[in-house]
Amino acid sequence: MSRAAHFQSLNTDQTYDLAVIGGGATGLGVALDAALRGFSVVLLESHDFAGGTSSRATKLLHGGVRYLAQGNVALVREALAERSTVLRNAPHLAQPLPFVMPSYQWWQSPFYGLGLKLYDLMAGKAGLGRTEFLNAQQTLAALPGLKAAGLKGGVKYWDGQFDDARLALALARTAKVAGATVLNYAEVTALRMGIRKDGRSDPSEIDIIDRLSGDTATVSANCVVNATGVWVDALRNKAMAGVPGAVPSQMVSPSQGVHVVVDRDFMPGNHALLMPKTRDGRVLFAVPWMGKLILGTTDTPRKDIPREPGAFAEELEFILSEAAHVLSRPVTRADIRSIWVGLRPLVAPPRTEEGGTKTISREHTIVVDPNGLLTVTGGKWTTYRAMAEDVLNKCFDKGLLSTRPSANTKNHRLLGAPGKNAPPSPIFAGPGVHLYGTEMAAVETCPGHENVLGMGLTEAMVRYAVREEYAYTVEDVLARRWRVLFLDAKVASSMGAAVAAIMQSEGVDNPRLTEFLKLCEHYLPG
Repeated sequence: MSRAAHFQSLNTDQTYDLAVIGGGATGLGVALDAALRGFSVVLLESHDFAGGTSSRATKLLHGGVRYLAQGNVALVREALAERSTVLRNAPHLAQPLPFVMPSYQWWQSPFYGLGLKLYDLMAGKAGLGRTEFLNAQQTLAALPGLKAAGLKGGVKYWDGQFDDARLALALARTAKVAGATVLNYAEVTALRMGIRKDGRSDPSEIDIIDRLSGDTATVSANCVVNATGVWVDALRNKAMAGVPGAVPSQMVSPSQGVHVVVDRDFMPGNHALLMPKTRDGRVLFAVPWMGKLILGTTDTPRKDIPREPGAFAEELEFILSEAAHVLSRPVTRADIRSIWVGLRPLVAPPRTEEGGTKTISREHTIVVDPNGLLTVTGGKWTTYRAMAEDVLNKCFDKGLLSTRPSANTKNHRLLGAPGKNAPPSPIFAGPGVHLYGTEMAAVETCPGHENVLGMGLTEAMVRYAVREEYAYTVEDVLARRWRVLFLDAKVASSMGAAVAAIMQSEGVDNPRLTEFLKLCEHYLPG
């Protein structure tokens, strides 16, 4: 079925059990969980899957060392368990990664090492490797490119890393296999919540527009979940339109995190670096990823919520100056290959329908407004599955959905996940066909598998992205199906025309090449 036919098929008499608005980590997790329980599900994303914050993480799957320092033992224990779940269910996209905390003061190794030993203990059988104390020579061997002057030693521990955008895509495609209808570029223009009476409600109606074609449709659903990340308040306001005196409280105060990408020769090893305390009390990561090195991140509040946020000058200066304290060769603006920014949905506990305040574990918040709209926001990628489970349980508790047994998503492997004995290629290495897992053979049956366009991307992969992975624009391919824009914006720009031509040969009328070339400029320092 073509996209146009698929979109128009929504204008039927079917009423879905559940409509999920938002195609990031949380929304996709909810859609998959609900579909596996046998609910009829439609997921609507206004842009591309993981087009916002969910593709702009620091690429880490972690229990949260800083939460341990805050004494939040329950949160850390749960996040460590969920880390193990993601690693198990998508080993082609999520893998263990060793980290090293270098010590330049005599007390740092014993101080941080003790906490990390506790981190190991809490992980239990879900641990990825034991914490080790390193001398200065061992630390330099693990982190080549580290500044040697004054180095006392270091502490090595384990967490995980992943490809966030492709993991989101795997969730979307796995949800589709489970029976869900998933649509990107389907923007909600109006939301009319069903009238609630006697603990039940009439179906809600959702007007949507196809941002690619301009076609419109109306979707009917018994339960609506708002999982739009930093944009949850806008949708809540939209749902309250026309309701006298109904103004929802603001849930989200956005904060942005900036990431700078440079070549791996600044730190060519296979370990990540963590500086646990910068001059202003923040942390600094240097993470090997896809053949490059990610430096970051920041935590800067902002009042606006742009679709493509940019780095503030002081944020860029902070990252470069802090990196200069630990790298033997300072990073300059000329060394930057890409800059990308994610907006975090920081949550102030909202007033719930019971009249109190409620903050849910794992730093996410779920609230049901009087009109029946369930909103979930906050949290982090590592715990997306547990968040989705909490959302479904809240739907059951509030009578928004009929109770059904757990879907056991903890043990449901995602599309493309290789067998347990298949050795995965490391994500810190350059991108390659291994990221498709068991779908590698299917990709290579597409025409052009020997025609390499750059950074491991082949003509066949572009065709596969259009045919099987919901790619409709050059940005979809070069930013999220393949991560070139996030790795080297100039290279991405140079590849744009070739990708657009292949997409057009696959029937994409307008792959938005001009818009993509302009976007590439946004990912470079001014």
